[in-house]
Amino acid sequence: MNRLLVITGPTASGKSELALRIAAETGGEIISADSMQLYKGLDIGTAKPSAEDCRKVPHHLIDVFDFSKRVDVYTFLELAEQAIRDIHARNRLPIVAGGTGMYIRALLYGLDPLPADRELRAELDRLYDNDAGFARLKDIVREKSPGDYERWHDHRRKLIRALEVHTITGRSMSELQTMHEPQLRYNATVWNLTRDREELKQRIAIRTGRMLENGWIDEAAAAIGKGLLQSPTAWQALGYSVIAEYLDGAIDYETMHRRIVTATWQFARRQITWFKHQHPEAVHQPYPWDHLHDC
Repeated sequence: MNRLLVITGPTASGKSELALRIAAETGGEIISADSMQLYKGLDIGTAKPSAEDCRKVPHHLIDVFDFSKRVDVYTFLELAEQAIRDIHARNRLPIVAGGTGMYIRALLYGLDPLPADRELRAELDRLYDNDAGFARLKDIVREKSPGDYERWHDHRRKLIRALEVHTITGRSMSELQTMHEPQLRYNATVWNLTRDREELKQRIAIRTGRMLENGWIDEAAAAIGKGLLQSPTAWQALGYSVIAEYLDGAIDYETMHRRIVTATWQFARRQITWFKHQHPEAVHQPYPWDHLHDC
């Protein structure tokens, strides 16, 4: 079976840097597993690789869609699988790098085999995939599937999926998932990058400051003017809604910076938890990464 290297970990842990290093050393190609890097026009805020990096190493699944497009795990999976096939056909190493845990889990293990109904899902999305419906969604899932609610109470898309499964089967998604033992679909080496938490917090704060200094505010203003915050999924990109408040004069620069850092750290903590519990195949790689296992 053709090999695959996957580099995961929380935001600002150094995934892109390490992927570039290994790709340069092995002649590999990088596949982004960042749900927001798929969108055009969200460059600084999603920490996309630079034009120079892309010249040095081929990158895939970056700048694929306008942010008016709804993109989900199914879309990612189709694109990633095709990219892996193409890279293998060139006898090169695919290096999947990113922090969107659900995407990486789906790539490695496949989508969950639980029942689905497109019409029902469309209706649930219409009702609950918005800020106004989220509170009602949480109440419903808490009542019908308390185990699912405990697992995913902060994750709107997962709660919608849980409600879809419960509506079809009358059982919780957590219960049904325990009946299926996941199997890796690739001959994959998976590294979960880890850093000291205080160091990671500091890296997030420094990186956020640099992004704001290097044009993120102008980028956000342009994207917001084109409807980013009304888009079906790209609106979730970290930081842009906070910058919108700054642009509207509702908060000052320091408050904006502080809130983005806090939101990013909270996101990083969720990523740490996800990769700890959802990826038993992963080898945990604490920084510095001077002695990595062979890929």
